[in-house]
Amino acid sequence: MAVLGNEEIDALLEATSRSFYPTLKYLPKKTRGQIGMLYLLARVADTIADSKHGDTKVLLDLLASYNDVVQGRSTELPEFAEIAAIQTNESEAELLRNIPKVIDGIAFYSEEDQARMLECLEVIVAGQILDLERFGTAKEGGSISALNNDEELDDYTYRVAGCVGVFWTKMSLAHLMSLSPEKEALFFEKGIRFGKALQMINILRDIPEDLRFGRCYIPLEALQRHGLEPEDLMDPSNIERFRPLYDEYLDLANDHFDAAVEYIGMLPEGQFRLKASCMLPVLIGQRTVTLLRTGNILDSEDRIKVTRDEIKSYARRLLRAILIPGGVKRLLEKNRDSPE
Repeated sequence: MAVLGNEEIDALLEATSRSFYPTLKYLPKKTRGQIGMLYLLARVADTIADSKHGDTKVLLDLLASYNDVVQGRSTELPEFAEIAAIQTNESEAELLRNIPKVIDGIAFYSEEDQARMLECLEVIVAGQILDLERFGTAKEGGSISALNNDEELDDYTYRVAGCVGVFWTKMSLAHLMSLSPEKEALFFEKGIRFGKALQMINILRDIPEDLRFGRCYIPLEALQRHGLEPEDLMDPSNIERFRPLYDEYLDLANDHFDAAVEYIGMLPEGQFRLKASCMLPVLIGQRTVTLLRTGNILDSEDRIKVTRDEIKSYARRLLRAILIPGGVKRLLEKNRDSPE
């Protein structure tokens, strides 16, 4: 069996994820490998779905066939050389060339953990298939399609990220901690919102890029309530018309992050690494919300993101906060909506 070694997996994770890899390094060893493996499996699916291929049906067939092999429903893995060759990101091309090894790596884990990974991947791929069916292949210069309403937006954020909150929670409960049935239900609810918070950031940060390829995740109903159409978001001068609605969605993202903070508060005091792995994306997400409130998101020339240096700074502050009683709570509260 051609399974990726730990160093190869680590290299692929570092190359394909700018923000997730630092989080992964904090995770306890009991869950780090499984969560890293799910990330790679999902990243393969995401790379397939986002490929700038001319034929939507080709991508849909590749995505479904890939998932069927991972899920054990088929043994016939399709050929990915063509879409690997058209990737503009060499790290993603390398990931596609290593698909058989990534899939074989699942067998390293227990049947229970495999089931958790596959359950989550099934939901993610279903969301990506729905996205392709809704928008088609990402093509520049075409017409723009939008989600219809907030219900579709919430469903999308669950399918591609909220379900990861479920997986993360299941892994934590299986390997690292225990809660009463009543608290478990609340823990899962907040874990789902944690995942949704991170996806909302992606959506709200990537509006110009998505519009360029014909996709608008800001719902049509919401836009029309503000006298806007998806095409209006292509013009940076419309930012003041768009700002009230945009701020509503930033508020929603912040509300989800508040739930993520409460999720962290439910983790056992002694689980320092688990707390750190959850805190880092919250700190980065909260900072991103603050930056998005002040910039012109419709201006594609003004890319808004947290820098690598800022991420490293958060990592250092995080380590200090974990070692100080009450430091975690103070750091999260100070970070929320802070202009610094």
